[in-house]
Amino acid sequence: MDITVLGVPTIKSPKRYYIDEKQRLPNLIIKGQQSPAEDDLFFELAGPRENLFFDPEFTKVGIVTCGGLCPGLNDVIRSLFLELHHAYGVKEVFGFRGGYQGLDPERGKEPLLLTSKLVDGIHKDGGTILGTSRGPVDTGLAVDNLVRRGINILFTVGGDGTQRGGNALFQEARKRGYPLSVVGIPKTIDNDVAFVSRTFGYGTAVEEAAKVLDRAHTEARSVENGISLVKLMGRHAGFIAVGATVASQDVNFTLVPEVPFKLEGPHGFLAVLKERMLDRAHAVIAVAEGAGQDLLKTAGNESDASGNSKIMDIGLFLRERIETYFRAEGIPVVMRYFDPSYQVRSSPANANDSVLCDLFARNAVHAAMAGKTGLVIGYLHNQFIHVPIELLVSRTKVMDVKGIGWNAALATTGQPDEFF
Repeated sequence: MDITVLGVPTIKSPKRYYIDEKQRLPNLIIKGQQSPAEDDLFFELAGPRENLFFDPEFTKVGIVTCGGLCPGLNDVIRSLFLELHHAYGVKEVFGFRGGYQGLDPERGKEPLLLTSKLVDGIHKDGGTILGTSRGPVDTGLAVDNLVRRGINILFTVGGDGTQRGGNALFQEARKRGYPLSVVGIPKTIDNDVAFVSRTFGYGTAVEEAAKVLDRAHTEARSVENGISLVKLMGRHAGFIAVGATVASQDVNFTLVPEVPFKLEGPHGFLAVLKERMLDRAHAVIAVAEGAGQDLLKTAGNESDASGNSKIMDIGLFLRERIETYFRAEGIPVVMRYFDPSYQVRSSPANANDSVLCDLFARNAVHAAMAGKTGLVIGYLHNQFIHVPIELLVSRTKVMDVKGIGWNAALATTGQPDEFF
């Protein structure tokens, strides 16, 4: 899996150590991907290179953050700047504001010139100082803008849609013969990026979601027949719901996209929930936002501005069905509904995620300064790697229902393997 390089790197790196270009990391078998993993994939190791392609003194860098908020975005911005400025001596680092629309001079605001003073302390806050948005940008106009400003390196921080956009920018610049390094840093709170064992923000999301589940448990136990339903993030993968369930230890039912379930029938979810209520008089339910989509009216082929397929609101649907069912059964219940998605994703990163953000950012800088382009920084088998953008966006990662995570959730909740 060789990565595109803009040219022969001839400038001696200021780093005292570097990665051997010949080193490769085997992919092995990565369970949980929607398409089978190839055993013969070998990835470049990330890290400093002996020689640079870009002369730091004359290099201009851009950073753009796109898509939904995620804990750690400001950490990534800060670490990118600090590595560029202090370790390599790059003098001009610009933050394009408002996501990809910031690359369009007709729509975007003037980019920020990042300084040590400007990034001081931003890692303590959630969100992104650069702002964000969903949706693409006219590739031609964006590259025109980057060329006019003399930008040599562009870091794209975002999910699949962002990285597809980064790939388009890389391809357009290459077609024009303009030496632009485009390096992606994968951002998804759902932890569903292929070739990335753990994305930044996921650990913080699990920690914050577990706190909500604890409060939901308190609410449910404080009244007779209390039911707390908590909707958590996870459009296509249930990693957050499962992680928070295991962390909390107070959840009785966890519903995820990877495991279809039935509501009706003698062994359906509602009947099992009824048994729980008659036995214990309270219940806590964690549901990932992408779970149970087959139970709702489909949204057709509609997509949001980032190109993601729209999903229906399983939380409100499930709340209504539970209330209706128990009314019909003549069992009074007290329903509490929680949707902490925005609170979770706007949280500042915890310590573990802050470290992860820093390492993603620094490895991105190393790759870019060496003239590598068209790649995303991956994290596999405790090693940071270079993944071609086209390969990364061709796959999604989902939870392995035979793996340790889901089985831990089943053991924690005590729920049956399936509702049928």
